[in-house]
Amino acid sequence: MTRIKTDICVIGAGSGGLSVAAGAVQMGADAVLLEGHKMGGDCLNYGCVPSKALLSVAKQAHALGGGGRFGLAPSPAPAQVDFAAAKDHVRRAIDTIAPVDSEERFRGLGVRVIREYGRFISPTEVQAGDHVITARRFVIATGSSPLVPPINGLDGVPYHTNETIFEDREKPAHLIIIGGGPIGLEMAQAHARLGCQVTVVEGARALGRDDPEAVALILARLREEGVTILEGLQAARVSGKAGAITLETQDGQRITGSHLLVAVGRKVNLDRLDLHKAEVEHDRAVRVGADLRSSNRRVYAIGDAAGGMQFTHVAGYHAGVVIRSALLGLPSKAREDHIPRVTYTDPELAQIGPTEDEARALHGDALTVARFDMAENDRAIAEDRRAGFVKVMVLRGRPIGATIVGASAGDLVGIWAMAIANRLKMSAVAGTVLPYPTLGEANKRAAGAYFSPKLFESSVVKRVVRTVQRLLP
Repeated sequence: MTRIKTDICVIGAGSGGLSVAAGAVQMGADAVLLEGHKMGGDCLNYGCVPSKALLSVAKQAHALGGGGRFGLAPSPAPAQVDFAAAKDHVRRAIDTIAPVDSEERFRGLGVRVIREYGRFISPTEVQAGDHVITARRFVIATGSSPLVPPINGLDGVPYHTNETIFEDREKPAHLIIIGGGPIGLEMAQAHARLGCQVTVVEGARALGRDDPEAVALILARLREEGVTILEGLQAARVSGKAGAITLETQDGQRITGSHLLVAVGRKVNLDRLDLHKAEVEHDRAVRVGADLRSSNRRVYAIGDAAGGMQFTHVAGYHAGVVIRSALLGLPSKAREDHIPRVTYTDPELAQIGPTEDEARALHGDALTVARFDMAENDRAIAEDRRAGFVKVMVLRGRPIGATIVGASAGDLVGIWAMAIANRLKMSAVAGTVLPYPTLGEANKRAAGAYFSPKLFESSVVKRVVRTVQRLLP
């Protein structure tokens, strides 16, 4: 047994764990990184990167199949798709990014990388293979895995999760998706645009966390593209075999398809850790305070392991919080009010802070909602991408939330993330000069819409202007 003493031991080499390890060694600390599976974690290998790569191929296929627009000669619809080649693009995207997250790179930075799963054997020790690591601080960054619900018969049929679907090079004739959240709907649109029949079965409301008006726009687009979306139907039973899988809902509806994808959520990876030996309290995730420390003050948890929002950018943000605390000894707390989330359908849906309904429930008449429709944005008109809107929730002159649905919504939400993070006023956005014509002007126009009634519908302003005009030479 090899014994190692270090300043910080990171368990998990996903985006958050990698950021902590890299930051630690570059700031002069000794760091040990444990990973028993793939470097880069879920985001690189099964999530963000492959899903966006497949969506990119699907977008190109959809554009080629949309002949007749812009005066172009019609093309066959749908476009002729080589499904295996589409998956080759997915693999190339992963392989291109992988060296940035690789064991070799992190060893080169000075991180001691051990390719074994870690488990606590005491409040101050973790064992990984034949290594026992004692550290001043531990960071649990183990991420999450697909949640597989206890549906009758599911264990007897072949099914995909996000960990397997990107490796399947066989084009589904009819893909059934259980779950109408972001993953389910992104994969639904991607496969429909690649020429597959797709049915989504959602037990509640599709994209149930998001603004209903924005969701309605997205669901309408998916249905126009041929996706069948069944809401309020619980999957009760699954039967069949490869190529002929039948899903039966609780009300007796039966849907038969060739492939099945389960996309109902995620569970935090804690099972291997033996957290009780570390005196770390947990339930579905590690219980942490705002400083991301657990009940064992030596142990932090970040990203999915800390509960809360399950996004790669949250894990990266948590890494910065931990680095300030564990390495520099500075007070550091995480917050969530400035964290955006995006569903990468076409159109995209981005949300930061509360939705309109949530904000009205919290603040009542004190809330102001500023809005601008993408149909009035000149760049959106020029590119015929007019569907959508920007909606900003404002309290006492400051934005507290924003909903954006439309082209490049994930990019557009950044200005509101910055404004909320830094507690800027709406005037900061309204006063920003943006290039013309860009989609980003929609944000400035939404901010301007907040001030318009105060300027153009105010009798006081009109009287002041008339008075000034009489006095001017």
